[in-house]
Amino acid sequence: MSSTIDNAPYTAFHRRLALACSGGPLLDGYILSIVGVALIGMRPELGLSTTEVSLIGASALLGMFVGGALFGWLTDRIGREVMYTADLLVMIVCSVLSFWADGVVSIVLLRFVLGLAVAADYPIATSLLAEWLPTRHRGRLLGKQIIAWYAGSVLAYLVGYLFLQFGGNAAWRWMLASSAVLCAVFLVIRRGTPESPRWLAAHGRVGEAVAVVHRHLGVRVDGRELLPPKSAAASGGSLRVLLAPEYRRRTLFCSLFFFCQVGPLFAMLTFGPQILGSFGMPGGTVMDTLGTAVVGLVFLLGCYPALRLIETRGRRPTIVWSFALMILPLTLLGVWPAAPAAVAVTALCAYAFLCGGPNVLDWTYPNELFPTEVRATAVGLATSVSRVGAAVGTYLLPLSLTGLGTGPTMLIAAGVTAVGLLVCVLWAEETKGVALSHAATARPVPVGV
Repeated sequence: MSSTIDNAPYTAFHRRLALACSGGPLLDGYILSIVGVALIGMRPELGLSTTEVSLIGASALLGMFVGGALFGWLTDRIGREVMYTADLLVMIVCSVLSFWADGVVSIVLLRFVLGLAVAADYPIATSLLAEWLPTRHRGRLLGKQIIAWYAGSVLAYLVGYLFLQFGGNAAWRWMLASSAVLCAVFLVIRRGTPESPRWLAAHGRVGEAVAVVHRHLGVRVDGRELLPPKSAAASGGSLRVLLAPEYRRRTLFCSLFFFCQVGPLFAMLTFGPQILGSFGMPGGTVMDTLGTAVVGLVFLLGCYPALRLIETRGRRPTIVWSFALMILPLTLLGVWPAAPAAVAVTALCAYAFLCGGPNVLDWTYPNELFPTEVRATAVGLATSVSRVGAAVGTYLLPLSLTGLGTGPTMLIAAGVTAVGLLVCVLWAEETKGVALSHAATARPVPVGV
């Protein structure tokens, strides 16, 4: 077990690494949110039906479902560093090509590939970051990755607003292409990022692991310290390990709480203007877009107190109470579908703020609860399952608003959130202050709110 890495002082190297790893979440938030604004102009120009709008909104999420599972497994096989920039290059190409998209099929295909690339980044970047971080800073810095997601989402709505103001509805092509600029910025930031010493040691490259620790942390470490604990469960294939009795409950927990959280969340952010319009918010190019940007900003702000709570109160009580409280504003909107726009915005902001607990644990829990040999696979699988929920929610939300109405739609979202609460009450574990190698062992960690 690597006590040297777990107890290392927090340095400029860790700050640079955390910034570099934040690129994937930030781009995910931007790419998935900018389409919601782009659809304002895209829909009339291309004559899109409600079903086609839903398909465009969900296509990147479907790509993430495939990409998370595939590239998480691949990252555990060939390393965290190998694909660290390739996925950004794919995002740049797809973003630029989106400018010339001329129909539903081309837009859906490009956004599906974008989803593949974004999903690849999560297991690569978050497992790499987790395996370098000192124990005291692990929860906070892994949790901050989701702040980058919301920063990307808010940025998308603000950029979209500016494009609409100065370019009109026809600017939707520039909106979809604009993510290429962010990708290029993170390509530069990620230059020189090292491989994980834990992964190197686990794959027999102990000498390289010792050298990379010395180069970036400035200390000599015994190579045996970097080797993962022996585990019978971890000796099989990646998916076999995740479904083995020792880890099955953790796999279900990480996948299901993530699923129940992001299903309603992604749908609200992607079709925020349409939701606010159903509560009487003036539609068009300004008020509903800015209103959604405000809600997205509150999602971001809610992460900051949650970051403190997971290190003071712990992971388990934070996620349990957050899910419990998230149900309330959704239920209010469900039973009061004729609520004024101001009440709707306030309730959605309350929901967004309370989402902070699950948000900061989305990638913290799967990185902490699984060993090095399968860590990226676990992150990728949890991401894939969550994007099933996000894709279903994104696809069904406009259809539900049209077919069932606002009230039933909000009650369905509250029901999904209640399932997430049940999963957390039954299976959430406590990993606060626990060394990474110990938290990832198959023996259960004590629980209790």
